[in-house]
Amino acid sequence: MKIEKVSQGGAITTIRLIGHFQADHVGELKEHLQHNGPRVVLDLSEVTLVDADVVRFLGACEDGGVELVHCSPYIREWIKQERKA
Repeated sequence: MKIEKVSQGGAITTIRLIGHFQADHVGELKEHLQHNGPRVVLDLSEVTLVDADVVRFLGACEDGGVELVHCSPYIREWIKQERKA
């Protein structure tokens, strides 16, 4: 997985995730999330594959105020199902 960060005037930071996002990448992403401004957006447009741990992590991020954009329908549905469990 590749992580690209774009700051937009300091108010919003967009973190774009590219490729296969697996549980062993969560720690690296957490570091990026901790060192950014008050508003963070995760752009998932180029995420091709995730695992269950990542889905739970993404749901927790969203619950904590991180905006998920360009999230594929299968990931969005999986997050929804995890919240019900």
